[in-house]
Amino acid sequence: MPVIRYHDALNDALERMDDLGYERGGSADLANHGPMGAEALAVLGHGGEVAAWVEGYRTAMPHHDLPARGSDLDPADETSWRPALGDFSRAGDWEELFRRELAAAPWRDVLARWWPRLLPGLLAGLTHGLIRTAHAVRSLAAAEQPTPHQLTELARGLAYWAARFAHLPGEVRMSGHHDLAGAIAALPRTPAPGPVPQRRAVAAERLARPGELAGYHETLGALAPTGTQRLLSDMTTAFAGVYLGHPELYPVPLVHAVTAPAAVRLVLPHLPDELHAPSAAALWHVHTTLLVAFTDGRGGEETAAREAAETDVPPFDELIARAVEHGDEHVLKFTEACHREHALRPDPRYGAAVLAAQQRIEPRRG
Repeated sequence: MPVIRYHDALNDALERMDDLGYERGGSADLANHGPMGAEALAVLGHGGEVAAWVEGYRTAMPHHDLPARGSDLDPADETSWRPALGDFSRAGDWEELFRRELAAAPWRDVLARWWPRLLPGLLAGLTHGLIRTAHAVRSLAAAEQPTPHQLTELARGLAYWAARFAHLPGEVRMSGHHDLAGAIAALPRTPAPGPVPQRRAVAAERLARPGELAGYHETLGALAPTGTQRLLSDMTTAFAGVYLGHPELYPVPLVHAVTAPAAVRLVLPHLPDELHAPSAAALWHVHTTLLVAFTDGRGGEETAAREAAETDVPPFDELIARAVEHGDEHVLKFTEACHREHALRPDPRYGAAVLAAQQRIEPRRG
């Protein structure tokens, strides 16, 4: 396998996927994971395998067309762009807005201007607007000179976030008395009996109306003040444990409870300090929503840390090799995020959660 640099592998991948729309899967609203998966694969050191992975990804599931443009959005006029938040029919207009913004100003300036505007809708596309944006930011930060494909990818990440903007009820107040683990443990869970397909339908309903569920609003104010970087590590560690504790659930949604804070960590160095704490608060808003929507009990959350420490988990270099062979885009992104977070603050839950995801999620065929 030839050695291909991260920058070259990524830009080739973005060119190969330039025609793919924002979503895929027939009538389902499933996010286009191609650019995110390709970037994760490249950053894991497997640039030589990116092109083949992209071609396999393109044929695994049909994608929607790129969105058409309608009328221009004026970034200087809130009455123009604000009503278009969460309107997926305006996705093409959002992309054009961000293309114009990125052509006129440095990408960090555009990111800092729009981040606080989009932050209240962090759940957008089950956090894929945020995550796609973060992968684009990492690629731009690593480039001596941004390429047009990289700037387009940032425009599309921000546009997807804006077009799938999902406002959540309630307000996070970092004025409570719980650490993160205590707040998770204290959150009531509402039972959702029935077979798996029925439970998935219930989860979708709860995701649309989380404020109606017991404990939701109280939990938004449960966290004690803490530093943002520490809280991000607490989030990725704790939610790796949450993932481990729920083998009974469909294995993909709770992956995002780890990859979302890991994505925010990629972006924070490129944002003003005053946006760091609000970003962590928005993540807790999303985490509370994911917990009340997808879990109906604590499952094995309480024992996850101990069981992870007792599990025979391969080292991360082997887990990465297994992820590349597995091929699923969620497995690749989850493995990369957990590897990066484990390097910052080692914890056995990261490796154990990666191993569990590789076993629970169906490998990509072909």
